[in-house]
Amino acid sequence: MILTKRNLNDFQQWFEALNSEGGMILIDKALDWTSFDVVAKLRSLTRIKKIGHAGTLDPLATGLLIICFGKYTKKINEFQELRKAYESKFKFGATTKSFDSEFEEENFRSTEHITLELLQSSAKDFTGPISQIPPIFSAKKVAGKSLYKYARKNQEVEIKPSLVEVYQFDILNYENCIADVYIECSKGTYIRSLAKDLGESVAAGAYLKQLRRTGIGEFTVSDAININEFTELLINFKANTVESL
Repeated sequence: MILTKRNLNDFQQWFEALNSEGGMILIDKALDWTSFDVVAKLRSLTRIKKIGHAGTLDPLATGLLIICFGKYTKKINEFQELRKAYESKFKFGATTKSFDSEFEEENFRSTEHITLELLQSSAKDFTGPISQIPPIFSAKKVAGKSLYKYARKNQEVEIKPSLVEVYQFDILNYENCIADVYIECSKGTYIRSLAKDLGESVAAGAYLKQLRRTGIGEFTVSDAININEFTELLINFKANTVESL
């Protein structure tokens, strides 16, 4: 059973089925939370040990996480293969070490030549199957170790490119060095790397300023609930359960 904003009245049925049948929930992840933070919080609240998420979101990203409980964790690989949709903002005229706003801007360059038309034309070069190098500050593992652990110790490591697919790469608007971007892509695609590569292609540099995952397959963030909403639902359920005894 899936818990979304559309069927919150079925919370009791959903919750009581977690230990036997399993279940899943759509969560709208908040800024600065890691995907593991969400899993750990839900494990603590529900007391369900077998729980996992179907696709990592960086702490600086918000949006849709699919969380699976019990027997539904067997479906995680299936969900991970689904197409992802993102709304994002790219900042042009500078880069950062992490390809996002975690670090300070550097390598400043002129953006006088940048236009919406130029960005839209250049984005076409990054549509379809592409070879992409993951950011050094990422959870991508090399030799069993996350890349960011090498980066934070200033250790050099060979990062091999990955083959991913970008189904849709739309530059919707460009103003004051900021581009509004909509992307649909395959599993394993780093939007930060797309920002960096697009910035290089237009000779201005760029990094990911903001990111929100809006869809995974047929699931959308508009149907997701946040951790505070879930906590309130669980508190009310437990209170009603005690009252009925």
